[in-house]
Amino acid sequence: MAQIKKYTLENGDSRYQFQIYAGIDPQTGKKKKTRRRGFKTRKEANLALSRLTLELENQSDLTIDKNILFIDIYHEWYSQYQNTVRESTLVRTDGLFQNHILPEFGNKRINTIPINQVQKAVNKWFGQVLRNYRRWYHYTSQVFEFALKRGYIERNVARLITMPKRAEKPGEEHYNFWTKEELRLFFSKINATKDLEKYTLFRTLALTGIRRGECLALTWNDINFENSTLEINKTLTQGLKGRQIIQAPKTKASRRTIDLDPETVVFLKKYRIYQQKDFLLRGFNTVKKDQLVFPNTLNGYKPLNTPSKWLHSIIDDMDIKPITIHGFRHTHCSALFSAGASIKEVQQRLGHTDIKTTMDIYTHVTHEQNKEAVKKLINYLDF
Repeated sequence: MAQIKKYTLENGDSRYQFQIYAGIDPQTGKKKKTRRRGFKTRKEANLALSRLTLELENQSDLTIDKNILFIDIYHEWYSQYQNTVRESTLVRTDGLFQNHILPEFGNKRINTIPINQVQKAVNKWFGQVLRNYRRWYHYTSQVFEFALKRGYIERNVARLITMPKRAEKPGEEHYNFWTKEELRLFFSKINATKDLEKYTLFRTLALTGIRRGECLALTWNDINFENSTLEINKTLTQGLKGRQIIQAPKTKASRRTIDLDPETVVFLKKYRIYQQKDFLLRGFNTVKKDQLVFPNTLNGYKPLNTPSKWLHSIIDDMDIKPITIHGFRHTHCSALFSAGASIKEVQQRLGHTDIKTTMDIYTHVTHEQNKEAVKKLINYLDF
């Protein structure tokens, strides 16, 4: 894998370097590697790496290693892929390769992997998880496709497998959202005075439909109290080596301004005053525009799993259907449809690029409303 690394000169100045696989030496049959160093910036090193990669791909005197391992192809593919996605996506992709794909194919010569071996792996994943097996297969196929384009293999055998399909299970499907009554029950279990931060955070999630990362990245200058609006322009996520980073929203549609209801505005104002007093006692000045709305105790970013821990601490002892933190987003979507909002209005408020998620919840809510309509009809006809 061609990685750009930072190093320090004797005088303390920083420089960047990289090493790249350069094919097979036609005389020795051994793998060749090329190193470049001395770049003053990462951007300069990255540009040189891209140019060298292109030159190597266009060289005709390089012998293609037909015995190359799947893991080596993955490293080549990864070096290209890392320049096309966000850091958080890169982390998740490498994780699924390390945990699921490379254990199946990593130590095998890619040109010897038959169709039935890929099929066996996909069938195994199908038996392990409900949905992610399709994603793992998709990335596996991408590596085979990369190998095909580079001349390491003659065909992409991953294209030829039969994708398993899960049969619909009998019984009622449990959707990841709450009804109006369940949502009220949940908030009745939080003391809005003693646990003002928790109450405000969950109310913000439930009444705006924003994502977890969007919520934890909020700063007070994102909230316009005069106009009662909330601007979504960033998200908190996990980057390389587990560090938390701020990125642009998930998609262009995710950049949006959301109208806030009066009660949520009231709680946000109360919580802001509480935060300023509480953190002042701890030695932090939070009277600034870029102050986080929901920081940790050291006034930094909260761990991404904190809202989930809070949620389970409340609902584990309750007689209520469990949902995830993302379920508050679905709950908001469901409530909007039940209140009569149009599909377009809901899609824009939630920042959905793909309308499928919106439609899935809309279909369920419509089904429930149809059942209520039948009850009203029977009560009216009375026979």
